Amino acid sequence: MIITRSPLRISLGGGGTDLPSYYQKHEGFLISAAIDKYVYINLHDTFVDYLIVKYSKMEKVNNIDDIKHPIIRESLKLLGFEACYLEIASLADIPAGTGLGSSGSFTCSLLKALHTHKNNIITPADLAEQACHIELDILREPIGKQDQYISAYGGINCFTFCKDNRVKSEKLHISQETLYNLEDHLLLFFTGYSRSASNVLKEQDDKSKKKRFIDDRKSALREGTGL
Repeated sequence: MIITRSPLRISLGGGGTDLPSYYQKHEGFLISAAIDKYVYINLHDTFVDYLIVKYSKMEKVNNIDDIKHPIIRESLKLLGFEACYLEIASLADIPAGTGLGSSGSFTCSLLKALHTHKNNIITPADLAEQACHIELDILREPIGKQDQYISAYGGINCFTFCKDNRVKSEKLHISQETLYNLEDHLLLFFTGYSRSASNVLKEQDDKSKKKRFIDDRKSALREGTGL
């Protein structure tokens, strides 16, 4: 049996600059902190010739392509799984849709479990990039990269999102006293309300793309291309 966990996070500044529509034009920078709340993945081999997938729902399927959960389906395909003798179950310390990056944490934890099953060693940077590839490139979610990166790295980190899609990570150098003060003065409350991060970020992503298009058009007109 393989059990993995990935931390949830809070943004301390720069949220939204990790969207490709923003950082590909302006470059992005943010500070993010992992917290002691997690998404867990439990994975083990079974003796039945089908896949069992448990999250808020339960699926029993014969083929990976039949899995309805998009992240689980694409993660298995990305790592080349073909056999169906697996059971995958997920648990979390908090409900989904609370703004703590649960989707990115779920993807990182799942990929880590699958790599462990294949006896693969993967770095935090590669783990984060694979998670981003699944969510942004394959599933076309209108989200940024900070959730996957802070979940893969942990701690409190500064992330620079370069125009060429590279991500630079650096530990935030703060004293132990400052860290304790930060922990003592931060409170998180669950209000009972949840929402889709994709819907919230899509609005910002659309506005960034629109502004980028307008800026590019103005630039082209100034250069006399007439585009």
